[in-house]
Amino acid sequence: MKLSAPIYHLKRKARLLSREEKIPLHEALNRIALQEGYNDWSLLAAKLSAARPAGKLIARLKPGDLVLLGARPGQGKTLVSLELAVEAMKSGNRAMFFTLEYTKKDVVERFEAIGAEYAQFDRLFEFDCSDAISADYIVNTSASAPRGTLMVVDYLQLLDQKRKNPELAVQVRALRVFAQDRGLIIVFISQIDRSYDPLKKPCPDIRDVRLPNPLDLQLFDKTCFLNKGEIQFQPAN
Repeated sequence: MKLSAPIYHLKRKARLLSREEKIPLHEALNRIALQEGYNDWSLLAAKLSAARPAGKLIARLKPGDLVLLGARPGQGKTLVSLELAVEAMKSGNRAMFFTLEYTKKDVVERFEAIGAEYAQFDRLFEFDCSDAISADYIVNTSASAPRGTLMVVDYLQLLDQKRKNPELAVQVRALRVFAQDRGLIIVFISQIDRSYDPLKKPCPDIRDVRLPNPLDLQLFDKTCFLNKGEIQFQPAN
């Protein structure tokens, strides 16, 4: 059953109902769930979680994996990467989000968009938006990250923009070795070339990844591509 509004809108509606009628929040959430056709909020949340692509993808990942997550702008790749982080944290693992694009406020808002409470995972989630982000920076910053930590790099092509940084291929190889040695999962959000034509195929694939400089995409263990609700998982090699 499709919800009448995004999950974070429904949560806000429940909070407003709780204040207006002076009832506990859990009761307000259950009322909203009934309006959406579910007996209570927990059933609605479980149904939504099961329908998310991240729930299917996280089960396919193992420590040491490098994952390429690609889509054209506006197709939800950042939300899926955060859903992966949330799924990892639900299992007790840590998650780290390295970005040269977003602020912490942006990420908190996207937690709401996927129906997650940022504060609930505050002790397990680390956000980093340093201008110095590169493979060396990531390795040094996460040197003490425990096995099973899921790391998101937003995004692949930005690692290559500063001339002082090593070539993209060198950085990805370094992060591959780091992930394998430490038992980490690293998810790279990736741009898709503008030449990708959704009329010819429903989802982009590894041939559509935008590469301003050479990079052996066989370095990645798994890929995930999104387009207009379609999602494709496949090994990269």
